[in-house]
Order: sequence, then structure tokens, then C-alpha cells
Amino acid sequence: MTQIDQAKDVREGEELDVAVVDRFMKQAIPDLSGEPEIRQYPGGASNLTYQVDYGERSFVLRRPPFGKIAKSAHDMLREAKVMQALKPVYPYVPNIIAICDDHDVLGCDFYVMERLKGIILRQDFPDGFDLSEADTRKLCLNVIDKLVDLHRVDAQAAGLDKLGKGAGYVQRQIGGWSDRFRKARTEDVGDFEEVMAWLNDKMPDDIAQVVIHNDYRFDNVVLNPDNPFEVVGVLDWEMATIGDPLMDLGNSLAYWIEADDEGPFQMLRRQPTHRPGMLSRKEVVEYYMEKSGFRVDNFDFYEIYGLFRLAVIVQQIYYRFYHGQTKDKRFAAFGHAANYLEKRCQRLIAESSL
Repeated sequence: MTQIDQAKDVREGEELDVAVVDRFMKQAIPDLSGEPEIRQYPGGASNLTYQVDYGERSFVLRRPPFGKIAKSAHDMLREAKVMQALKPVYPYVPNIIAICDDHDVLGCDFYVMERLKGIILRQDFPDGFDLSEADTRKLCLNVIDKLVDLHRVDAQAAGLDKLGKGAGYVQRQIGGWSDRFRKARTEDVGDFEEVMAWLNDKMPDDIAQVVIHNDYRFDNVVLNPDNPFEVVGVLDWEMATIGDPLMDLGNSLAYWIEADDEGPFQMLRRQPTHRPGMLSRKEVVEYYMEKSGFRVDNFDFYEIYGLFRLAVIVQQIYYRFYHGQTKDKRFAAFGHAANYLEKRCQRLIAESSL
């Protein structure tokens, strides 16, 4: 069985009109022939990602989720344009092939990009992907290095300096995510008011203004199947912007679940950070600060912010399930996940010296 990441059958309720996709693809790429085979990638809980194959030629189509979505969320046109601008200075971005803003096609904005054939590490290592503890550490460091490389990109040279809103990024994030949570809250989920008040009270000034990914995880990284230590692609640029690099790292650490973390947190694990050889969260922070030069004495604010932001994302998805706007059964327990994340934030706040 190949270790290269493979799409699966399309989930019920998320089918695409094959004839419509075929017509669009052949207009964008005139030398295509035959009928497309469309499958769907199982990872991700937000935007929908499909593999569109014409024989040996393979493409990826990205579109927003079906149903009501939060205002300004799932902006496919923005994501594609960010990728186009970033590609010349950060080569791990896939090439954009076509962008569509005509809602008569699929009823939404979407884009098509090249498919990067490689290994994507999701919840666990794929079958046959056997790395020693030392090799796992090497892989882990290489993946963190690519985040450091991104934060070193010259945004002005890439034409991305206007992507953000300037100074005050930290303040905007705390206010914005707090507002999103209040709008998405359901009656079976806690109110997070203690957490939001603490973040608002403790927020620091921006440490820098750089290009940030905002969803940097192992399952958004593509590895070379012939050399799994080599990162050949970074995916999912929907939330990329100009912002604070330590906020970006805090976002990543919200998904960084260690082997000895408590059971409810383990249930949220979606990347293999529990494997022997993987750095701990503390080691990730220390390594990142050493490599990037961005330093703070206490990382608690950024860690708690990352967990709170994850809770809001989880809750926004759960809101759609709760109100019957999606049938995806994976989302049924997301309310429980949000409640757990509130308790984890509260405990870290109680333990913090800030």
C-alpha cells in the first residue's frame, strides 16, 4: 500500500456535479481529455478538498463547506491570491491553476491547484512509515524549520505587506475570536467569559509583523515520499495574513498533543506528536525561539490563546451541526470538545504566573 496521501469516496451531501467540474476544468486546461474521477480528502473539518483525476493527471479543487458559514470565513479567492503571491518566495506553496468567482458554476467561489503527491501525516503514521526516535526528532525539527522560514519571508518583496491591518494584531485577534465565539455559542457549551477576560487583560503588544500561516500543522505539510524528512509542500493558506509570529506558534501548539497528556486532550489529537522522538510543547517553543530570534520570557498567553482560538473554530463547526446545516457525523462531539478546551484554558490560567 502506498504511503502517498490518497483521497477517499466523497462524503454524503458534499458531492460535486461531475459534468460541471469537467466543463470548467477543460476550459481552464484545454488539453485535458476523458471524464474526471472526483474523490474527497478525509482530513479537515472546514473547507472541502477534492482530488480531480484525468487519468494520470491529478488536480486539487478547494471550495467552502456547504450550508451557512461565518461572515468573511472560507474566502477561497483570498486564499488563492495569497498562494500566488507567496509562491515565488516560499516554494512550498502549490501552484494555482484556476480560480473561479462565478457562482453559476458550483454555487460558490473555488480554485484548482496542482496536486502535490506526497506523504501527509495525519493522526498516526501511515502503515510502513517506521521512523526511529532519532529520525522522528529530525523530521519534527524540519517541519518546525519551515514555519521559521515562513516567518522570515520578506512580505513587502512578496507584495503581501498589505495583507494584514498593521499594528494591533494581537488585540484584533482577541477581540475578533471572542466575538466569533459569542455568535457561535450553543446552549450546551460553556460561555468562556473567564478565558476571554483573561486574554483581554493579559495581551501583549505585537512582537513583530510577519507572514503567518495561522493553521500550521503536520497534516498541512506534504513530505517527499522518497525522502520523508524533506518538506515539499505546505497546504491550507485560508487564514494566512500578516501578524504576530508567536500567535502563529501558539495556534500550532493547540494541536500539539503529547503522549502523557490527559485522556480528553488525547481524543482531540489529529497529528502524530505523541510519537517517541517528537519534541514536547516546551521544546518546540525553545527551539523556535532559538531559530527565529523571536523571544518572550513567558509563553502562557500564546498557548492559552491558541487553545481558545481552537475552541472557537470547533464551536463554529459544531454550530453548523447543532443547527442541522451539515450532516457530517464527525462534528457531533465537537460541543464536548469545546467544553473540554474551556476547562483546559481555565486550568492553565490558574497555573500561570502572568
